[in-house]
Amino acid sequence: MTKVDSKGRIVLPKKVREDLGITPGTEVAIREEDGKAVVEPENSPEQIIERMNRLIAETSSEREETRPIDEGADPIAQKHRDAVRRGTEENSDE
Repeated sequence: MTKVDSKGRIVLPKKVREDLGITPGTEVAIREEDGKAVVEPENSPEQIIERMNRLIAETSSEREETRPIDEGADPIAQKHRDAVRRGTEENSDE
């Protein structure tokens, strides 16, 4: 039998985690249903997309605006950019 600790945490038995595909980092929904606690992994495609969109919105608002590399840019960065462009052009001819 599993016990609730002083912070309200429980450890799901290994068999239950395996059966439900719950691995470290899996987000779960916990709700009360008919006087019981129900734990379900949140892994529907809609929930995943919603979570990804939320994370993108949160991180993009924290980043500074990017700008293209101009001709006066760092020579190493420009050399890298030119190599990437050449590789793209070569692959598009195939």
